[in-house]
Amino acid sequence: MNTKSIMIVGVGGQGTLLASKLLGAALVTGGYDVKVSEVHGMSQRGGSVVTYVKYGDSVNSPIIEKGEADIIISFEQLEAARWLEYMKKDGKMIVNTQTIDPMTVVTGAAQYPEGVIEALEKSGADITAIDALSLAMEAGSSKAVNVVLIGVMAKHMNISRDEWMKVIEKTVPAKFLELNKKAFDLGYNI
Repeated sequence: MNTKSIMIVGVGGQGTLLASKLLGAALVTGGYDVKVSEVHGMSQRGGSVVTYVKYGDSVNSPIIEKGEADIIISFEQLEAARWLEYMKKDGKMIVNTQTIDPMTVVTGAAQYPEGVIEALEKSGADITAIDALSLAMEAGSSKAVNVVLIGVMAKHMNISRDEWMKVIEKTVPAKFLELNKKAFDLGYNI
């Protein structure tokens, strides 16, 4: 199998680390060689974060260059725009429609841009925009956005729902298990 590349992008505190753990574990379970980068960015300060995941028969490095990502999962609209150039021409981007103001907007130095999703769609990219925050709230917690988005992405992978559930059961603490299973299914069934 040729190497496939997935980027998980968002803002610190959105759960990108758990998302990358779930993805990496599911891919290992699927029999792939997997490399996952550390989270890069200001993950503890609400800044931009990115995780690279590569998988295939043999993977040497997790780093993804511009134009190489098969899938980009974006936890926030502006992060989707920031990382769009990393997606392959025939790649797929899954975007949470949620907006989180960057520090420049919080301080009043800038305004959050309007029409981000529309601009992404006009770029010709294959965009799936979903309100993952509402689905996470339906599952029981706004903190489940990450697992909703993993559920959406899982439909585009060659790993069964049952395998994903086993990975969730092994990775998520027991007290949050049912919440995360529901969040995954809400995304998976979108």
